[in-house]
Amino acid sequence: MLAGLQPLSAETVALEHALGRVLAGDVVSPIFLPPRDNASMDGFAVRAADVRGATAEEPKQLRVIATVAAGAATSREIATGEAVRIMTGAPVPPGADSVIRVEDTESEGNSVLIHYDGDAGRNVRPRGEDVRAKQVVMRAGTPLGAAQVGVLASVGCSVPVVYRRPRVAILATGDELVMLDQFEHVLGGDRIVSSNSYALAAAVRAAGGEPVPLGIAKDDPATLARSLRAADGCDLVLTSGGVSVGDFDYTRAVVSTLGGTLSLWRVRMRPGAPLGFGTLFGAPWLGLPGNPVSALVTFELFARPIIRTLAGYGRVHRRTVTVRLGEPVHLGAPLTHFLRVVLDDGADGYPVAHLTGAQSSGMLTSMSAADALLIVPPEPLDIEAGALLHALPLDGMASSSMFLA
Repeated sequence: MLAGLQPLSAETVALEHALGRVLAGDVVSPIFLPPRDNASMDGFAVRAADVRGATAEEPKQLRVIATVAAGAATSREIATGEAVRIMTGAPVPPGADSVIRVEDTESEGNSVLIHYDGDAGRNVRPRGEDVRAKQVVMRAGTPLGAAQVGVLASVGCSVPVVYRRPRVAILATGDELVMLDQFEHVLGGDRIVSSNSYALAAAVRAAGGEPVPLGIAKDDPATLARSLRAADGCDLVLTSGGVSVGDFDYTRAVVSTLGGTLSLWRVRMRPGAPLGFGTLFGAPWLGLPGNPVSALVTFELFARPIIRTLAGYGRVHRRTVTVRLGEPVHLGAPLTHFLRVVLDDGADGYPVAHLTGAQSSGMLTSMSAADALLIVPPEPLDIEAGALLHALPLDGMASSSMFLA
C-alpha cells in the first residue's frame, strides 16, 4: 500500500498553526542562542580567581559595582575584587567568568561576602551554547511538537515550510445509516447513526490528515457513484461498508466503473477481513468494513500509515510493546486477531493485557475502552494466561499513558 507513496507538496503556515505538521525543508538559524554569555541563575557575576578558597568561616569580600536584570546589560568590565549583582538570563559583564548563587552570599552595604567557592567557573551559559548562527537547527522530516515550535520561534522562523496535510475523503454506505441531525429516526428504531462518519473523521485528524466528509451513500450503484465523484481531488479515499460479499455490497464494482483499480481484497485478519485497496481518481482508495470496530482497526493498521506517509512523517507505523496476557484467549479461526485490551502495570515490567470484554466487531464501546490492540497470531488457537505477545498502543489510552507510540 505504501509502495510509491511520497510526501505531498510543501506549503508555508503560520508558526502558531504548525503543531503536528512535518517540516519540508531544513531550518537554518540566523542568530546565536544565547546571543551573549548569560547567567543561568540569580547571584553575583565574579572572576573565579577572586572567590577561590572562600568558605563560610573565611568568606571573600567583593565590591558590588552594578546590578544587571534580565533584558539589561552593562559594558563595565569587572576588575579584580569586584562583583555585579545579576539575574537569571542577564548578560554576564565583561571580565566575569562565574556566577555565585545568591544563597551562598551575604550582602554587606556596597559589598558582598562569598561563603562558598564551588561555583567558581560555573553558572555561565556561553554564547551559542544551544544554537550557533548558520547552523541547521531542524531537518526536513521533523514532526513539529511543542518543543520544536519553541525552537523555531527562538530562531525567528515565523512561517515554516511544511508538508501539506492529506485531504481524506470519507464516505459511509448503507440504507440503515443517518447522520446526527436525523437522530429522530434512530429514536424511532428504524435507523442507526453512522458512527463511522464521525469516528473516521476524528481518526484522520489524529493521524495528521484533513477529513473531507462526503456523507452517506445509499445501497444503490448510481447513488454511490455520484457520491464518490465528490472525492476527486482528494489525496486518499476512505469508504466504509459495501466491500463484503452481500447482495447490496456495490463499492468494489462502482470503484471499477469510475476508473479505479483494485489491488487486493480481503485480508486474513479479524476483525476487518473484508478490506479493499486500490486507486480512485489517481489517489489511494481503502474500502474499510462497515462494522464500527472493523473500520477503526483497519484504519489503524492501513489508513493511518498512508496518511502519515503523505503528511511527511518518517515513522509511519506505531511501535509495538511486549505485554503479558492476563487471561486465556481462545481463537475461533486461524487468522491474525487484533483484540481490544486494557493495559495494567505488571510486576515483572511487562504490561498486563486484559480483554475489554466481548470482542464483537459491532461493539464500538469495546474499542473506546481499549488501550491497545493485542496482536494474536493465527497459531495456536488456544493461548494460556501469562503468554508474552505484542500490542499496538492506541491514541487516547483509556487507563494508562505509559506505552503510547
